[in-house]
Amino acid sequence: MFVECGRIETATIKQKVKISASLDETYGAFIDAKKHSAFTGSRATCVPKAGGKFTAWGGYISGKNIELVEGKRIVQEWKTTEWPSGYPPSRLELSFKKVAGGTEISMVHSGIPKEQAADIKEGWTEFYWAPLKEYFKK
Repeated sequence: MFVECGRIETATIKQKVKISASLDETYGAFIDAKKHSAFTGSRATCVPKAGGKFTAWGGYISGKNIELVEGKRIVQEWKTTEWPSGYPPSRLELSFKKVAGGTEISMVHSGIPKEQAADIKEGWTEFYWAPLKEYFKK
């Protein structure tokens, strides 16, 4: 889906993935900087409260936590170092649901610059979902 944002078109990515870990473990992998760094293999920082800032992938991704509901939901403002100058951050919403054998993550990532949507969509699979599944196999 593409939406006109001023003169810049944006895209929304929706994905669902099942992780073989509990709600708390899966949620923690996103909000705990040490765990996030461990599963991605790259430095992350996070102040785990609403309004707290975070970084991932050595600062390539940065933003602010908007809403945190432990074990259930994360909403963040999110952007990369490749964001167009002056462009507002995107909105990332992660919802966690207990399912047989683990946790289902529903992701809605909106307000992404249209020209970056395909790369970001692929990036979620390659740099988040695949390593997260591998992390919890250990």
